[in-house]
Amino acid sequence: MKAVVIGEPSGAPMEPILSVYPRHKAIVDKYIAEGEVIGIGPFTDMGNMAIFRTRAAAEEFVKEDPFILEGIVKSFVIREWNETML
Repeated sequence: MKAVVIGEPSGAPMEPILSVYPRHKAIVDKYIAEGEVIGIGPFTDMGNMAIFRTRAAAEEFVKEDPFILEGIVKSFVIREWNETML
């Protein structure tokens, strides 16, 4: 079972988002290198989603992602996803 992190945007302006982005990307790159991220990216409303191979990886990610820790993401939910199409 996969785990999906769905983040709600805080409404932060682009300047603070861009200043935090390099640190956020470093964390994302770490999880990609470990093979834990299946897909990740923003929605058109500035919310975001990341699909992880395990719930444990998703839970660890949200504990260290600067977008979450510094309020760029207002709130998030982790949902288990039963991938059935593959």
